[in-house]
Amino acid sequence: MRSDRQKRKAADQLNMFESPGRVADRELDQQAPLAERMRPRDLGEFIGQTHLLGPGKILDRLLQHGQAHSLILWGPPGCGKTTLAKIIASQTGSHIIFLSAVMAGAREIREAVQEAREVLVRRKARTWLLMDEIHRLNKAQQDTLLPHVEDGTLLLLGATTENPSFEIIRPLLSRARVAVLEPLEEADLKKIIERALSDTERGLGRFPARFAEGAIEYLIAGSGGDARVILNALEIAVLTTSPDSTGVRTVELETAKEALLRKAVHYDKAGEEHFNLISALHKSVRGSDPDAALYWLSRMLDAGEDPLFIARRVIRMASEDIGLADPAGLSQAVNAFHAYHFLGSPEGELALAQAVVYLCLAPKSNSLYTAMGQAMQRARDSGTLRVPLHLRNAPTELMKTLGYGKQYKYAHDFEGGWVPEVYLPRELVRTRFYEPKAGWETRFKDQLEQRRAKVKDLSTKENDSET
Repeated sequence: MRSDRQKRKAADQLNMFESPGRVADRELDQQAPLAERMRPRDLGEFIGQTHLLGPGKILDRLLQHGQAHSLILWGPPGCGKTTLAKIIASQTGSHIIFLSAVMAGAREIREAVQEAREVLVRRKARTWLLMDEIHRLNKAQQDTLLPHVEDGTLLLLGATTENPSFEIIRPLLSRARVAVLEPLEEADLKKIIERALSDTERGLGRFPARFAEGAIEYLIAGSGGDARVILNALEIAVLTTSPDSTGVRTVELETAKEALLRKAVHYDKAGEEHFNLISALHKSVRGSDPDAALYWLSRMLDAGEDPLFIARRVIRMASEDIGLADPAGLSQAVNAFHAYHFLGSPEGELALAQAVVYLCLAPKSNSLYTAMGQAMQRARDSGTLRVPLHLRNAPTELMKTLGYGKQYKYAHDFEGGWVPEVYLPRELVRTRFYEPKAGWETRFKDQLEQRRAKVKDLSTKENDSET
């Protein structure tokens, strides 16, 4: 049995966010990073996400009316997901259990369920389970959690940077509302900076500082809307700058650049942003915009995407969106793949850029893509149609006797290397899949139409003779 002291200590740990006004949790430990020290303690300190928290908006209504509903807060790093989750839970007056999916497993979830049941019996109170980084729970762990969210034992309040539809099982997702948080806007980040510089208790107010022209703007532009990034860079910039004779620290632009080290890049090679950027590149190529295409290509390369993955997708673009409007497009794309494979980075990246720009400038046609799609669907729908006798292979005498290959016309025996002939099953003889649209392929449009007309006449005569 645990002692009373141990129980009180465990309760304090599990409910550490129930009293956000506690002398900043023992002054929040002055050794913690600035981003942690400046974490908002209530909605009055929270900045941004007005589309959720503004008057009459969804989270504002839920908090005003004290409604408790499982929520998943989805947004990029540093936008306030975890902080907002803690504030929401603390304002409902409910019991709170905080877990991080990085550390918690099925055992911790079961312990939280048991604690929630005990609280419900003793205090008649609901329990919020704050699950940070919820996307890190595996399927088995989510399955463990599901029935207790479903029956109301736990109110789930999850925070995630990953698209919930990719990372969270459908049954659990259907029992929670998803609130989408946005990267913080420039005005929000300026307020956060001003508060951090003026706060003498938790912030940098004890270290008076001013910033040279462009320094603050550089930090904001380089943060990617991530408050954590900007606050930690701000702390480095101020504390590594020596004060002048008046005690004021002047942070130069170069110092701000060094403090930020590198602009924050929001990118996950296995997640949503991976697909968003390749989609933007593909659509820019399809839209014949080389400037946009080069930008999205550069974004992916800068974020560390596998260049050979990009090269494979560029090959796909060449066939899907250019096709036979410019057959050289496919050659450009394939050559770019081999060039990068041969050269590597950074030299090979220029070959990718060459292929991308070429495809942007090339005439566009999806005739091949459309024709293949229609042909595949028709093949699925009519896969039992037999090959006409004159097109069948006849390697044995029996097959020849049965008429295999009989009356087949060898095209090279005729003038121009072409002769009217029916190559489709009789049931599909007038079917058309491919229609030339643009560029190189239109050179043969008239000839193709004339040949199709002759084949149509031939099939009509054959049908008439059989009847």
